[in-house]
Amino acid sequence: MTTTYFPNAHDFQVGEIHFVTNIYSPSCTAGGPLKELASRIAAGAIHDSAERCDAPKCHPDTRVAIQDDLYSWIVEGDRSSEHPRKIKWVTGPAGSGKTAVVGSLADRCAANGVLGVTFFFASWSASIGRRRKTAFVTTIAHQLAQHREDLKTAISNAMERNPDVFEKNLHVQMEILVLNPLRQIVRQCNGPWPRLRGAIIIDGLDECEAEQYHDITSTSTRLNPVRTNAQDQLEILQVLQAASSNPCFPFHILIASRPECVFREFFDPKTNPTTIAHKLDLHQDYNADADITLFLEAQFSLIRRRYNLPPSWPPPKAIQTLVKNASGQFIYAVTVIRFLVESPKAPPDDQLQSILAVKSKAKSNPFEPLDLLYFHIMESSPDPVLAALWIRGIEELTEPVYFVNLLFETRPGEAEHLLENLHSLIRIPPPIDQARTNYGFYHKSLFDFLSNPDRCGKLYVQKRDVSIFVWDGFVRACMNEGGSEISLSSLGPKRLADFPRYALLSTGMAHSKLSPTPAGADWWMSLAVPHYRASLWLIFTRVHTLVRTLLSLFHSNQG
Repeated sequence: MTTTYFPNAHDFQVGEIHFVTNIYSPSCTAGGPLKELASRIAAGAIHDSAERCDAPKCHPDTRVAIQDDLYSWIVEGDRSSEHPRKIKWVTGPAGSGKTAVVGSLADRCAANGVLGVTFFFASWSASIGRRRKTAFVTTIAHQLAQHREDLKTAISNAMERNPDVFEKNLHVQMEILVLNPLRQIVRQCNGPWPRLRGAIIIDGLDECEAEQYHDITSTSTRLNPVRTNAQDQLEILQVLQAASSNPCFPFHILIASRPECVFREFFDPKTNPTTIAHKLDLHQDYNADADITLFLEAQFSLIRRRYNLPPSWPPPKAIQTLVKNASGQFIYAVTVIRFLVESPKAPPDDQLQSILAVKSKAKSNPFEPLDLLYFHIMESSPDPVLAALWIRGIEELTEPVYFVNLLFETRPGEAEHLLENLHSLIRIPPPIDQARTNYGFYHKSLFDFLSNPDRCGKLYVQKRDVSIFVWDGFVRACMNEGGSEISLSSLGPKRLADFPRYALLSTGMAHSKLSPTPAGADWWMSLAVPHYRASLWLIFTRVHTLVRTLLSLFHSNQG
């Protein structure tokens, strides 16, 4: 067959023609398959990652019995059962110390050579990989590849044979990237092979957010299913259960989460009588009072030395009161200490007396002491309600401090003035790091408190008002053409150009009294066009989605 180029062309001459043919091969990608795998992981979810440098750990000599029990189960298994039960659930209410326990346990397992894999979910993380399931299996496979050279080779070969593995569901990914390589190693070994052993530790699975596969803002009459967090959490549980039942899978799986419905049902012994080990409830199975007392005594000793306080401070009754108020919640004791040490408002003894003076009234709310503590600390802000609005707004964004301040500040220095007494709740990076570091929060229970009007009272801010607050900040930034005493880095224009990706902006735009000016809109377009290069279609779809959602909200309000 003859190939004809430029048919029907005439009256021109051709000099030299060079034909270049590019053939894609997965093995030819720069760095090979394992480098591609490394680019798909959630590095911050691994127990010893830089992102987790400030993660909570058990205070020395506390939670010893719990860690010993879990470590024994990992190493020796469930001796009381005829069938191997490779999955165990660690649960407890918010603030009971789950992350600290499993984090310390992971360090112990790593030191003793019995740690396989870790994954710490975090709904507050700036890394989307720690908030969703997308990077879950790839992060597991990446860590397993570090254990043995033959396993690394098997995983690399699996990726070459299945270049589209990253587009598959979690069950298929687990089969291709983990189970098949393990089977291959078993087949290749002559006689007994040096078994992998140890733990796969998963923390905060209840914080995993749903991955959406449809346009949930569409106004079409065709129903697009909205995937729930519980569905993705259950999918991960089922993937882990299927893996644990495979004969070639040598690990014990430890899962820590709050006792939400999807976990209670999955770990119900009646549902899975043979594969699930007996759960460990930090609140019911262990009395944390002695550990909390030990922690407080050690911390108060440090405070005494730092501030040259008398040996009699604080009186024993004060510690007893704090332990009683904690009700087994370590987060209460930890927050008290942070408030005494990090709040510049008053000396430690004055701060302690102000906490002890807060009296609990309701008996039906198990979080009442923690709520009162959070309320007391929030009240130390010059404008507690505005501070709550900032915190709720920060929760919705995944942006560095300088960009959040650019949006939310109505005058220079407002952030420092508003949040300076809240360092016991919020991690505020130093100015030199604010261009690349996000605000951090010590515990998710703060968001639970502020999002429940029955718990936080006058500090409650409706979700709609949060959306309006964020939208107004975006409009002001465009009206001011990004002007701020905080100079925009090279990423600043890109962040503003891409900001309409946040779904909450559509609700804010629908209800805000602040409208973009033509000059502000033109300025935003001047950022968006270079950012999206020649793809005006992407700009159109961003704006169109916002307008379409706005019209939908308008029509629903009219109805």
